[in-house]
Amino acid sequence: MQETIIRANPEFDTAALRPRILHIGFGGFARAHPMVYLQEGMNKAGGDFGVVAVRLNSGMEELTTLDEAGHSYLIAEMDAETVTARQIGVVVGTCHPKRDGIDTLLDLIASEPMAVISLTITEKGYCVRNGHLDLENKGIIADLANPEEPGTAIGVIVEGLSRRREAGRDGLTVLSCDNQPDNGKLARAAVLSYAHQRDTKLADWIDANVSFPSTMVDRVVPALDDYGRGVLRSLNDGKEDDNGIVCEPFRQWVIEDDFATAHPPFEEGGAMMTDDVRPFEMMKLRMLNGAHTFLAMLGSLSGLETVSACMEDEVFRKAARQLMLNEQRPTLPAIEGVDLEEYADALIQRFSNPKLKHRTSQIAWDTSQKLPQRLLHGIAENVESSNPWPLLALAVAGWIRFVKVTADEGGKLTDPLSEELLAEAKDYDGDQLVDRILSNEAIFDEQLRREPDFRSAITGAYRYIVEKGPRGAVRAVLKE
Repeated sequence: MQETIIRANPEFDTAALRPRILHIGFGGFARAHPMVYLQEGMNKAGGDFGVVAVRLNSGMEELTTLDEAGHSYLIAEMDAETVTARQIGVVVGTCHPKRDGIDTLLDLIASEPMAVISLTITEKGYCVRNGHLDLENKGIIADLANPEEPGTAIGVIVEGLSRRREAGRDGLTVLSCDNQPDNGKLARAAVLSYAHQRDTKLADWIDANVSFPSTMVDRVVPALDDYGRGVLRSLNDGKEDDNGIVCEPFRQWVIEDDFATAHPPFEEGGAMMTDDVRPFEMMKLRMLNGAHTFLAMLGSLSGLETVSACMEDEVFRKAARQLMLNEQRPTLPAIEGVDLEEYADALIQRFSNPKLKHRTSQIAWDTSQKLPQRLLHGIAENVESSNPWPLLALAVAGWIRFVKVTADEGGKLTDPLSEELLAEAKDYDGDQLVDRILSNEAIFDEQLRREPDFRSAITGAYRYIVEKGPRGAVRAVLKE
């Protein structure tokens, strides 16, 4: 079947845009999700909301490449039949503190046009532990010792807001777009806690003038690889687009309607504004992201490199759906107008997209930070209600086995806790390894750590994986 190619370009005057949104963590997801909503919104409603793309650590070369391309880049939204080639034109500048100086970045936050600081900094970028700012985090310690030259996103936001206050500016909105429950509340707690460590009056000003809406974001955006580069090249008359990205056609954004000033036209671009994001967050994190983590662990241990390859295996396809409906659905609140069985079937269809090379190894990054919201919260509710959760147990045990295999093979674990996890896996195995890792208070809350049924289920699941192999263990617990 021949693909249908649809072209979509900015329909507004890009020269009229001003730097009104600062996006920290301008990676693939940022390019393919909030920037698309912004562009589609301004296509319909107009506006002058230009974006300054920011990276704090890596990515300086990528930003320079984006500058050289005139801040324009290509998004390829693909399924089996259709490709939408979307030329994005909302970026008006880039900033990296190591290239441009930290003062340039901080003065941007304090500048008169700035209205929104949006974030895709991953879970670890918030420097929190158990829902609170981690005052033992090395980055936070360094920033508090030298607050005018911050290195963390939290330190940058607070120092920028301090300069904004000193300049007599209005407040603005900090908009988290990261995959964690109550992400706005988490961002607010981290920022205010850090500000209180510096200056109580500054913290009070932030509390009164800065809003932190929670959001739920959804779009599968694999890391760009040679396949994706080839797709972009074919859509770009044979020219490379190092700034472009390949993603699925589906996108969803639910935003708490709590902006400090007039907000960008995200709603006109297709976002849903609501008073309560949490039910949508829980649905997505537990059903989509929880299934992704399950597949990342058990699928990668079975030699399946992509999510679509997992969906071609009937055992994993069936298991992913059962995990969503039998083990995660009972832990979720009802959402008016949403049928969770239909949602699960739609997710399985999305996972099966043959044009997305969404690697299980990429999903496995930073799993220690993802387990609570994706798996552990659902497990806790199942334990309390005595609802069986064998597939969730295999997912957690699969992660422990993934760490063990990585250690045994001398591999690298992309995780903020990699050093201690790999050390445990080198020194222990079997029940002892499971017990050691389940005792890690940075990952597992006290109630779960002390729950005998939790420990016995994960220990039994780990044994199952070792004895039967990962695929065999999954097949053994599937319901007919």
